[in-house]
Amino acid sequence: MAQSPREILDKAMKGFGELGKTNGELMNGFMSFAGALYKPDALDTKTKELISVSIAVYTRCEYCIVMHVYNALKAGATRSEIMEAGLVSIAFGAGPALAYSTVLLKDAIDELAPDFDK
Repeated sequence: MAQSPREILDKAMKGFGELGKTNGELMNGFMSFAGALYKPDALDTKTKELISVSIAVYTRCEYCIVMHVYNALKAGATRSEIMEAGLVSIAFGAGPALAYSTVLLKDAIDELAPDFDK
């Protein structure tokens, strides 16, 4: 991994901001859509973020893994819940999902969880 989870998170957030300056309508539409998806309904936000962690690991999207680990922690998920959600993806993603779970997912939890420790 060339970048730490914090660097990946910061780079993604900066990129969203820059894209919003040049493509505001598109970014506003996407953020509005995403915001509506993650509002509590039949599933609470934490559960939706845990699902997103699993999908991010399955698709091997480093930015997605870090962003959704951060959001899951923010929504109150525990380290164990996040790791288990990531590990569920191994049922579908086999070896690559295992590799991302044992490296980037774990590193993202370790680096970002202190932001939410009380």
